[in-house]
Parts: sequence; structure tokens; C-alpha cells
Amino acid sequence: MTMDERRRGVWSCRRIVATKGESSNNGSKPNIKINNKNIIKKLQTREISPKPHRSFVAATSPHRFQNMRLTHQFDTHDPKHHSSPSPFLPFLMKRTKVVEIVAAKNIVFALAHSGLCAAFSRETNERICFLNICPDEVIRSLFYNKNNDSLITVSVYASENFSSLKCRSTRIEYIKRAKPDAGFPLFQSESLKWPGFVEFDDVNAKVLTYSAQDSIYKVFDLKNYTLLYSISDRNVQEIKISPGIMLLIFNRASGHIPLKIISIEDGTVLKAFNHLLHRNKKVDFIEQFNEKLLVKQENENLQILDVRSSELMEVSRTEFMTPSAFIFLYENQLFLTFRNRTVSVWNFRGELVTSFEDHLLWHPDCNTNNIYITSDQDLIISYCKAESEDQWMEANAGSINVSNILTGKCVAKINAANCISKVDDCSSTCSCKHTDSSQLRSSVAEALEDITALFYDEDRNEIYTGNRHGFVHVWSN
Repeated sequence: MTMDERRRGVWSCRRIVATKGESSNNGSKPNIKINNKNIIKKLQTREISPKPHRSFVAATSPHRFQNMRLTHQFDTHDPKHHSSPSPFLPFLMKRTKVVEIVAAKNIVFALAHSGLCAAFSRETNERICFLNICPDEVIRSLFYNKNNDSLITVSVYASENFSSLKCRSTRIEYIKRAKPDAGFPLFQSESLKWPGFVEFDDVNAKVLTYSAQDSIYKVFDLKNYTLLYSISDRNVQEIKISPGIMLLIFNRASGHIPLKIISIEDGTVLKAFNHLLHRNKKVDFIEQFNEKLLVKQENENLQILDVRSSELMEVSRTEFMTPSAFIFLYENQLFLTFRNRTVSVWNFRGELVTSFEDHLLWHPDCNTNNIYITSDQDLIISYCKAESEDQWMEANAGSINVSNILTGKCVAKINAANCISKVDDCSSTCSCKHTDSSQLRSSVAEALEDITALFYDEDRNEIYTGNRHGFVHVWSN
């Protein structure tokens, strides 16, 4: 399975592609010192700023994260199933890394690489249930549908050689009652076998499916899952979703590529045009964002085309090198690029807006499950390489870095050094329910090793991380 995903709060668009076939806080609060003059100043700034909300959020960001510490640990692996007959396939019960975390309504959902998905309650700090409702179900992706307060799971099954995607919607209230089987299937009429896919678009509240069997794309309403319209054209090579519109990319001709922009609401063609290409050079990427079209060919400059005015500008290939991934910030009219563990912010005039300080990503490949962008699009939270001076304490552990997207400044950092000191400060006042402070001290560094998934719950102001051993850790203040 591969995923082309633009992520969480910024461009919550997640595509899950079928494969050809697979083998198989409870306790008293820590002492916090408050600088009253500082708080008053921040409140004044909020009232007089031309953009009060953003200014206030930026000013208070460090306070949201500065007291973060490790408070709880969940385990997606259940050893009890090894000592008694298990309803699941054997490989589902192996301890594997956490590949995805989603949180909603005080529930943390953790998906393991094996395909087993567990739901944990932040109210009781206990596991509620597993979401796999069939013995041979392998869950491949999760999507929280805020439109109807439900969780969508995308799964494959052994009985179908793990080749066809099946979607199911389960209301959060049923999961809280440990009734994951109370959900209902989605898109049953669609044949989502390889290279078919399903893509969830949170911004437009739409679902895009592709049935490779008959080469038909279908657009559904994410609120009630009704079919809106279909696109039947075997010449469509790819579809890109943007706020309010979709870009249809057709099979390449000798010196150009045909493109269409359609309304995502009803499929009406808004514009059809050809974009000229250099012959015999592969296309690195074509991306659409509102009225801007970004085209990059191998060893050529980046082209930014305004499809309304037909104005074309170019950015030197030495200044803009092909990234491994994009994230579009639709409110800020900016986009992030990821390349060689670094993150950069660009505007649509082709200008570099921000280079981040102290934000070297841990993983060489851009896995957006290790990155979270806040809904205000002001902060990026990532799993990063630790600074050299921290290596003596952190060993193989990384750090969770919180950086301001517009300035590139690191506003907060969770690493072994500062978390252990917080545990020591907290030990006399905090009575964490699941473990004592000495155990926490010894596990902080371990929790920061090999993080494979990361999620920030903005409602609870908590960060959840998963690691290669199948554990989920809660970082909270």
C-alpha cells in the first residue's frame, strides 16, 4: 500500500491505493510559575493586533508546549492473546511499529504496521477495543470524519488476497461503547482493486474513488456518502484536488499535456487548456493549488502558471530543487516542501519564505505521519534529530520540535533532557495513574527513540507518539 497524502488541518487529503496483493492524567497539577506581566502583554497584543487570533496564538505557543512531559503509555500489543486462542490471524498479533495515530473525542486510535488497530480512552487510560471486526481484517488507514463524528477505516482481507480496499464508517459513540461492529460499509458498489484507490478530502468534504476495472472516478459527499457525479475517461492519468476545484491531468502528448479544471461540487468544466512541455524530459510533478499550477520537469526550472491570467513565472532549478513531498497551506497561500530531511516554506511567486532553524527531520523519507500542522497553520510539529549537545543524554533518541511556520523559529522542544527534569520536578506533586516517576524517568529516552507516528490533539493540547515497538506515548502538561 502506498499513500499520497496532504495532511491534517492544512490539506487533509488522504489517498489510499490498493495493492496487487499482499502476504501476509490523572493527578495533581505540577507547579507552574506564571509571569503576570507577560500574560497581560499577550492579552493586550491580542486586542490591538490587526489579526488578533493569530497574534495571540503565536504569542502563547511556547506556553502551550513548554511543560510537556511523558504522562502515559499505551500498548497496541496484547500478550493475553498469545496465551489463549486469538480471533485474529497470527501475524496480526505480532508486535509491530505504530504507523498511524488519530485522536478524536478523548479517544486515541493507534494503527500498527501489522494491520491491527486499537482504541484507547484518555478518560480511563484503558484500551477500549480493537477496531478489526473480522479475524482476517487488516486495517491499512484511518480517517476521522468530523462532518458526522465518525471514524472511517480502510481495510483489506485475507479472503480477497489483500487486494481490494473496503471502507467502513463507525460513529465515535459506538467505539466508546466498545462496539466497533456497529458501523456500516461504504462504497460497496466500487471495485477498489489495484491500481484503484479511495481519497478523503476534508477541506472540500468530498471522497474521490477510482475503479481501475472500468476506469471511472467517482466523487461522493463526505457528509452523507451520497454519489455526486462520475468521471469516465480512460485518458485521465491523474486527478489533483484543491479547494473548490479538481485538476484533471490527461495522458501526455508529444509537446504538451492536456489539463482540465473542474468544479469539485458538480464536475462542471471551468477551464480546459494545454501546458507546453520540453520534449523527451520526464515530468517531476504537476500540482494545482487554487489558480496556481506548479509544473517541474527533470533538470528544468519550476514553472508557476496562473491559470486565470495565463501569467507564467519561472524559478531557477538551482533555487528550487524537486522536493520529495508538498504540504499546501491554503489559508496562508504558502506551501511547504520536504527534501533531504529539511523543510522550507515558499509562496506562489516562487520566493523562499522560511528556512527552519533546528528542524532536521529524523526520517529521510517524508512520512507525514511524523508531521503535524496545526489548524491555524502557524506551527509544525515534527520528530527531529537531536542537537549535538543533547546527544550525550539522548543517545539514539530524537526530539519533538515545535516550530513557527512563518518565522522558522523553534518555539518548543520535547527531548530527554528537559522531560527528565520535568519528571523530577513533578514527582513530589503528581501521582500518575499508570506508573511512578522513577519508571517515567527511565522510559523518557526510550519513548523518544524510533518514533514512527505522531499526532497532536489540539483540543486536549496533547502530543501522541508511537514507536517501532508498538507503544503509544502521551506527552501532556
